[in-house]
Amino acid sequence: MPLTLFSHARCALHNPDPEHPEQPARLHAINDQLVRSGLEYVIKQVDARPAEASDLYRAHSKLYIEELFAKAPREGQIWLDPDTPMTPKSLPAALLAAGSGIQAVDEVMQADNQQAFCAIRPPGHHATADQAMGFCLLNNIAIAASYALDKYQLKRVAIVDFDVHHGNGTEAIFRHDERVLFCSSYQQALYPNSGDDTSSERVLNLPLPAGCKGEQWRTAVQQRWFAALDAFAPELIFISAGFDGHAEDEMSQFLLKEDDYAWLTGQLKQLANRHCNGRIVSMLEGGYDLSSLGRSVVAHLKAML
Repeated sequence: MPLTLFSHARCALHNPDPEHPEQPARLHAINDQLVRSGLEYVIKQVDARPAEASDLYRAHSKLYIEELFAKAPREGQIWLDPDTPMTPKSLPAALLAAGSGIQAVDEVMQADNQQAFCAIRPPGHHATADQAMGFCLLNNIAIAASYALDKYQLKRVAIVDFDVHHGNGTEAIFRHDERVLFCSSYQQALYPNSGDDTSSERVLNLPLPAGCKGEQWRTAVQQRWFAALDAFAPELIFISAGFDGHAEDEMSQFLLKEDDYAWLTGQLKQLANRHCNGRIVSMLEGGYDLSSLGRSVVAHLKAML
């Protein structure tokens, strides 16, 4: 099967607060839509394994990881920042989320025309090398990309982040790494209020206004990213797949639909076919309206297939 889905039931045990938008029901909604769509029967599903500390050090400082382990509560919860709670089940879930990306890299690098999707939580793209933030404890996509660069000695990888929030943590980790081309589309003046002023040939940020519809988003993405991605010729494409720009998601004021996510995924699949034998690793980031999240993930996976 050309598409493998990595996940783990323990990723749903990170359950900080019933009112918190980053909730276990997100994974349940995805699973429900996979069954309803029939995709459950045409993709391979694999349990994630936790990342090792040595894997985390590729993207995070040793001090930060040691402090994160030391802070992990045995009961109750603590707050790592105003948006990011941590319970006794949070660190195990985060290690599984990070580990899934490493497994996904191995899966796609050891076969041609292979894609992988990691249905995991907590998300990761706001976590910097030494700071948790924005629901994110570990930067899952940065850990996976760093592993791919190290283990497989890749010279060029692309990370495309279409979450409605700027992937500030991923940008900060790779901003000065010539081997990584980072593309992030996001709503202007939205958390974490970063990215607009970045000046780097290896960072292609795409801030767009509130109310952005699919046609405007597609045009901007096409003009800003595709020629650069083609010229970069990545040996592996990573996707930070956030679906919180959907019109039904109250986390933002974007007005995207499932077809928009499927369109971009299809374009990235064509790029992957041209440059890296179809190899794509996609990892779940945002998406907080449960119905639109499940439908969007299905559209994303169908476009990869």
